[in-house]
Amino acid sequence: MSLRIVFAGTPEFAAVHLRALIDSEHQVVGVYSQPDRPAGRGKKLQPSPVKQLALEHGIDVYQPLNFKAVAEVEQLQALEADVMIVVAYGLLLPQAVLDAPKYGCLNVHASLLPRWRGAAPIQRCIEAGDKVTGITIMQMDAGLDTGDMLHKVETGISNDDTGGSLHDRLADMGPASLLTTLAQLEAGTLQPEIQNDALANYAHKLKKEEALLDWSLPAAQLALRVRAFNPFPVAFTLLGNERIRVLKASAIDQVTQLQPGTIAQVSAAGIDVACHEGILRLQQIQLAGKKAMAVADVINGQPELFQPNYVLAASL
Repeated sequence: MSLRIVFAGTPEFAAVHLRALIDSEHQVVGVYSQPDRPAGRGKKLQPSPVKQLALEHGIDVYQPLNFKAVAEVEQLQALEADVMIVVAYGLLLPQAVLDAPKYGCLNVHASLLPRWRGAAPIQRCIEAGDKVTGITIMQMDAGLDTGDMLHKVETGISNDDTGGSLHDRLADMGPASLLTTLAQLEAGTLQPEIQNDALANYAHKLKKEEALLDWSLPAAQLALRVRAFNPFPVAFTLLGNERIRVLKASAIDQVTQLQPGTIAQVSAAGIDVACHEGILRLQQIQLAGKKAMAVADVINGQPELFQPNYVLAASL
């Protein structure tokens, strides 16, 4: 038996799940994605990864700005879907949309609910120092990631994980979890679990300005930020007018009397920067117009750039 599915999603994380549905026994009868956005140097309109994949497979794509128009809801209803699968779509769905499919709307969420609700759960769990995360398949309701949980799978967060590596691992885990949930839906064996709102945190959308390293914070906190914000928005600091992106760093538990932001030591191991508590060792950086490099290679080529007692800025 197969389900008639409408899929809603936008980025590559969502496209991975759409691909699994296309390859399954289920029938994808329509795809919703965010409107094309300008991208690249020419700022030409670019279709989302989900839209591109749908068109490659001859699936009709719909791109409403929202679902406020009655005609947009009626268009969805006309697809006569059994269920709507929503993965990183980027729109809050009104009740009329949630009610349109026979079995409502299911969301693939990249965290273990209710721990992180909202737009950036992958990065926020690393930034918070969490040791475990996962995928939650949820029955959507009118709230933001507040619906009943239907299926969960866990993965540990290692000390080497970045926002990018964790994104990719969760993208690998999600499709199988989704297909398992759909099989349980068909069999009538789902066991919804109500979320405990008291355990919820809001994973705010990532902003580029928060990637500026604030040396008045503890080194351990900044090290987590560096990992969480790689590959986007990428942590950075300022040396004079030079913006330096920081892709890898580690915290050293060392007492220093230096002003936060001051370079304490430069070696092949890294650039040691004083923080409010401890030292942050910058290990991989990217100078403006250059590729990302290990600090050892940077100081071999330009040893004059970083010297002890230079001060890195913590504000634009």
